[in-house]
Amino acid sequence: MATRVSYPVEVKMKAIEMRLAGILVKIALEELNIKIHSQLKTWMKWHREGAHKRFYQPVGKHYAYGKGTENESETVRL
Repeated sequence: MATRVSYPVEVKMKAIEMRLAGILVKIALEELNIKIHSQLKTWMKWHREGAHKRFYQPVGKHYAYGKGTENESETVRL
């Protein structure tokens, strides 16, 4: 199985800024060393939907609707 890659929030935001500035997907991916183009599509979707909290969630962590890190128990956060 492939290893999951976690990109810092700064890389995600820079990728979104590049796309909004009209820079081609291929160029943005190469400059930021992002391996999978669908990842950028996902980030753009989150940006359009205003789901900015999702940029901070750990890899593979999915929160139920209306829940987030602020609603997790202290044990889970640690």
